[in-house]
Amino acid sequence: MQMLMPEPQIFVERTLALIKPDVVDKEEEIEDIILRSGFLIVQKRKLQFSPEQCSNFYAEQYGKMFFPNLTAYMSSGPLVAMVLARRNAVSYWKELLGPSNSIKARRTHPHSLRAIYGTDELRNALHGSLNIFSAEREIRFMFPEVILEPIPAGQRARDYLNLYVNPTLLAGLTALCKEKPADPMTWLADWLIEHNPNKPKLRHQITEEEHRE
Repeated sequence: MQMLMPEPQIFVERTLALIKPDVVDKEEEIEDIILRSGFLIVQKRKLQFSPEQCSNFYAEQYGKMFFPNLTAYMSSGPLVAMVLARRNAVSYWKELLGPSNSIKARRTHPHSLRAIYGTDELRNALHGSLNIFSAEREIRFMFPEVILEPIPAGQRARDYLNLYVNPTLLAGLTALCKEKPADPMTWLADWLIEHNPNKPKLRHQITEEEHRE
């Protein structure tokens, strides 16, 4: 009977997450939930917005009645910005956040992050990108040094792994099974470094001809 191997998880989508000023003290606790929910934290930084930076970040909300309170709240203290990655990252992160109004979230989504950490509609603890286009814009705003290149997925990812990774990795795993070292992870890491096909060739000996010169 042929066993079907599960498809490898490829991180094909990114979204922006913000831990807002009033819950920065819960940073480690929230990050633990994020990681246990299957996200990878690709980038992370702590910063403090000026009111002008808040206005630029929330430019789409400009002119709405709550806008002054929003910029005052978001510039009231340090916040944590993170780029999260996983399959369907935008929708999964929005689902984990729950409704934007924390009061409503406690009624309808009591286990969501905004229900647990938020206070009301304004102080709702966390931010998430609305869609993939907003995510790209917001990530560039928070991490201007990051180059958002497409992440290989599907057949492209498999082709890349088959060409550059799998041959050496499988040889290393075979050698590992034969050797059965006490610390397999360290042994395998050393083996991969030693047998890296892209490792530069060092010349340890001087030939007789070079020596005469």
